[in-house]
Amino acid sequence: MPASLDAQAIGRGEVDMSMDFVAQFIPAVEAGVPITMLAGVHVGCFELFAHEGIRGIRDLKGRKVGTQALGLAPHVLVTTMAANVGLDPKDIDWVLTPTVDPIELFTEGKIDAFLGIPPEPQLLRARKIGHVIVNSAVDRPWSQYFCCMLAGNRDFVRKHPVATKRVLRAILKAADLCASDPVGAARRMVDGGFTARYDLALQSLQELPYNKWREYDSEDTIRFYSLRLREGGFIKSSPTKIVADGTNWRFLNELKHELKG
Repeated sequence: MPASLDAQAIGRGEVDMSMDFVAQFIPAVEAGVPITMLAGVHVGCFELFAHEGIRGIRDLKGRKVGTQALGLAPHVLVTTMAANVGLDPKDIDWVLTPTVDPIELFTEGKIDAFLGIPPEPQLLRARKIGHVIVNSAVDRPWSQYFCCMLAGNRDFVRKHPVATKRVLRAILKAADLCASDPVGAARRMVDGGFTARYDLALQSLQELPYNKWREYDSEDTIRFYSLRLREGGFIKSSPTKIVADGTNWRFLNELKHELKG
């Protein structure tokens, strides 16, 4: 499985730090990309949507599931969710849509299911299209682990610990703001030009658990997804090796004490 674009950019030093879905960073660590995962930031940003007649993941057998490319987060996630309930991912009819967002094909009824991230779930609910069969914000085991993590270039983290901690502090304080003042955070997103839809931004912020970074264990997330990825054939390394090669919790542990809720 190739490293994600974010992981590759971090590894090359084109960006010093970035957030991405944790299961995109783990294969990069195994491949030797010089990145260091620093902290889990929030939980639950993906929802698996399906049309009528599909009540659960096992019902995806023989169904058309859209993804823009194999190896991207939606494909990896649906594959691991399928394997987790005993469904062979090869029994899913993967529909690759490199130039079209899967939500468009789902809306037109050309695929049976796809994995959506904000604001796609909120948009579909507003239009009453499809239904959710997995919501990672509330459905176990996915709701018990971080989805998105902050990672940095390994050399940058080693050479610039003060800057690294400042970046992480800013992101974690922003997560606190999203949890404590979603109205204000949504307004800032609109005013900053990140989205035009205040209503969808607010709904997203209200639905996602941004207040878990103190409570949840980031290393547990790495171990959980490393096992799922190994079961799905995406990696061969053990969780212990991924943790040893690709994580540094020093800054997170310090900030948990400094930024007490």
